[in-house]
Amino acid sequence: MFCAAITARVSYFSIRICVVRTHRVFSKMAAVSKKPFQRLPTKVKPVNYELVLKPDLQAFKFEGNVKITVEVKEAVKEVKLNAADLEFKEVSFQEEGKDIMEGRTEVDKEEETVTLKFDSDLKVGKGCLEIAYTGTLNDKMKGFYRTMYKTPWGEERYAAATQFEATDARRALPCWDEPSHKATFDVTMEVPHDRVALSNMNAIRVERIRTNKKKVTFARTPRMSTYLLAFVVGEFDYVEGNDEDGVLIRVYTPLLKAKQGQYALEIAKKTLPFYKKYFGVAYPLPKMDLITIPDFAAGAMENWGLVTYRERLLLVDPENSSLQNKQLVALVVGHELAHQWFGNLVTMEWWTHLWLNEGFATWIEYLCVDHCEKDFDIWTQFNNQTYVPALKSDALANSHPIEVKVGHPSEVEEIFDAISYSKGASIIRMLHDWIGDEAFKKGMNAYLTKHKYGNTETSDLWSALGAASQMDVHKVMGTWTSKMGYPVLDVRKEESGGEVKLTIKQKKFCVDGNDEKFEDYIWQIPVSVEAKNWKKTFLITEKEQVITLKGAPSGSWIKLNPGRKGFYRVHYSTDMMEALKKEVSSFPPTDKLGLLDEAVSLALACVAETKDFLILCQGYKEETNYTVWENMIGSLTTLDRLLSDSNLHDAYKRCVLRLLNKVVETVGWEKKEGETPLDSMLRPLVLGCHGKFGGQNTLDEAETRLANHLNKKANIPVDLRGVVYSLAMRKNPAETFDKLYELAKNEDLQEEKVRLYRAMCSSDHEESIQKCLELGLKDEIRPADAWIFFVASSMSSAKGREETWKFIQDNFAKIEARFDGLFLLPRIIEMTTNLFTCEEKAKQIETFFEKHQVPSATRVIQQSLESVRNNARWLRNEKEALMAFLEA
Repeated sequence: MFCAAITARVSYFSIRICVVRTHRVFSKMAAVSKKPFQRLPTKVKPVNYELVLKPDLQAFKFEGNVKITVEVKEAVKEVKLNAADLEFKEVSFQEEGKDIMEGRTEVDKEEETVTLKFDSDLKVGKGCLEIAYTGTLNDKMKGFYRTMYKTPWGEERYAAATQFEATDARRALPCWDEPSHKATFDVTMEVPHDRVALSNMNAIRVERIRTNKKKVTFARTPRMSTYLLAFVVGEFDYVEGNDEDGVLIRVYTPLLKAKQGQYALEIAKKTLPFYKKYFGVAYPLPKMDLITIPDFAAGAMENWGLVTYRERLLLVDPENSSLQNKQLVALVVGHELAHQWFGNLVTMEWWTHLWLNEGFATWIEYLCVDHCEKDFDIWTQFNNQTYVPALKSDALANSHPIEVKVGHPSEVEEIFDAISYSKGASIIRMLHDWIGDEAFKKGMNAYLTKHKYGNTETSDLWSALGAASQMDVHKVMGTWTSKMGYPVLDVRKEESGGEVKLTIKQKKFCVDGNDEKFEDYIWQIPVSVEAKNWKKTFLITEKEQVITLKGAPSGSWIKLNPGRKGFYRVHYSTDMMEALKKEVSSFPPTDKLGLLDEAVSLALACVAETKDFLILCQGYKEETNYTVWENMIGSLTTLDRLLSDSNLHDAYKRCVLRLLNKVVETVGWEKKEGETPLDSMLRPLVLGCHGKFGGQNTLDEAETRLANHLNKKANIPVDLRGVVYSLAMRKNPAETFDKLYELAKNEDLQEEKVRLYRAMCSSDHEESIQKCLELGLKDEIRPADAWIFFVASSMSSAKGREETWKFIQDNFAKIEARFDGLFLLPRIIEMTTNLFTCEEKAKQIETFFEKHQVPSATRVIQQSLESVRNNARWLRNEKEALMAFLEA
């Protein structure tokens, strides 16, 4: 699943993972169960589900009948399955060749189970359970639910769709709703004759059964977990094509938007064969459908053969989609199609091993896009989009190990986070680099071949990769999955007699500085070391280790972790850092941004001084690489938010403007001949930052361009729309708000609508902020988009942060009712509270959530409180030195 939420940075990256990632919707099962959680009994196991569904798109109900072929392992009189929000009509069991045995049901709403009870034993062997039931097409974006859309001629209608991960298949059919209970599925749907009906497999029979109804029967699925089952009923157009292996691929779009599915289709046509060759395992289904769902809380969901998406994460309008969104579509398609092998063909045994699914898919989506779209230089962008957020999140005391023991499925939601996704991807990348691509591919083929259609644990993957590489993968990687956090390496260099030695000390990196309690933490770290024309990898296994750089040139600069493929930070001795600064202009972009990121992160942890980071930035004024600037602007924006309520803020903004002036002059407002995609993405990035920090010429130009756009004198180029909207809003919020709101109300393209929503929140004008926050609770905004008004308002300014927090407190019951049960409520809480900078505010947040318990947000509340206190510590420590530096 492509899931949401993992950073507090309002940039392309935060948009990517907040709106999206973070993938999901989860059932809100009782957060604190009165009974100890137990997984379903295994005395009876499912083999095949023969499911018939009759959805009513007017009454929002459905009728269901399921015949479950089971294997009875031990004679029993009771069979326990998962079920939620279902009403049962009839239950029976029939052994092969025997009479039908009637049964009765006992429902446990708290545990979301139904127990089927019979008067006589179900004998060992095969049999068939048959259950007739009814359910509701709910409006909660989970289970089998309804979703409203407007036809091109303005009529409101409803479709039906599914979202089952992690534990919501039970809302559509009684089943063994645990990933290890795999079975095959035969799905039949009775739907209106003029609607499209889709499921995981291809339709093998369509029959007209009444004047206005048809019955669609689908082929049998492979053996799979219930959370991957899917069905959709509605009105859609599509584009189609076959990949080089003949697999039929269709991209389903809203009516009259078929051409907007073409880009995703082309990416999918390249992606399926790429994964087949990389894994050495063919895609096992005859078709692959990708479809947009109007109301969808997740970003995307990897249902086998029928992947569901938010509209803006699948559709690309050739005239009105930005390069950033196009890149995002490519990544999300790559992510979900990777799951067809890693997650669907081979599935985690239990949610404890969730990171196997998500970390791997997050890593390989970049490999895929690098194959499909070389011009994106996507591996450099991996640093800002995945690697840096993982380092940031995992430096907190309230982080967690990659592999977290999960009991009750209600605990699952909290680990769909930056650790499972981004840290998981980062350590997979480190492992891939350490053992090499050929051994990695060999191991992946062995893993998928051995376990196909089955379930695994993390150790199964380590065994396969260890056997392929002949390296002790278990021992090394066990140190990365079993404990939270990561090391910082303190490095110093000695040269004697032409021999170069490094002394490396490792300790846990703690942003709060409290590393004493982690003295026993030792990682096994593949460390790459580079000097001029020299490079070698060492395995660091001790708390303190001396390595000899045989053959390294004396007097050369020394760089650790070139390419940033190792998941650790580096704290260089002063002389080593000075040598690197002198050569930084010759380094590749990844290493340039690496030095910046290390400097600001060490400063925020009060290990180094913030002025040293700002001095380092001055050496980058001539830089023109998009990804380097994205990283630097992200860090400068973080500092801006921490200083926005202090008397240093104006001086700091002037300092940042001096850093930006050269690059703003270089890129200008107009596209230049021969630009790469990254050149085009650099322009709105630096112009937006320049205007935000008070660049008057930039603000004036944005206002003029918006006026010309509204007056139809000159359209704003699509890649500049977001920055023009937001800067015009900053310059003249009172007049601009209503103009942007009117554009949003009349906009049909979801990508553009979201761009406008975000821009509306970008001022510090109190009346406009209040209007945005109120919009977040209005029915005219879909819940999957409404969270933007809270998060973007909070991150826009100190005023926005204060007003948003006050609004949340005053309206929490409404906010909770609208967003709870989705992944969105914890993200709203996290991203509207973690940027405050004083203990008083931390206590206020703590007191509020003691009174207003949100079980699904327990960890993020703890992390926010920790972040606020870390911010306050940094401000206390740095304020005086920063003032002297900024006023010098």
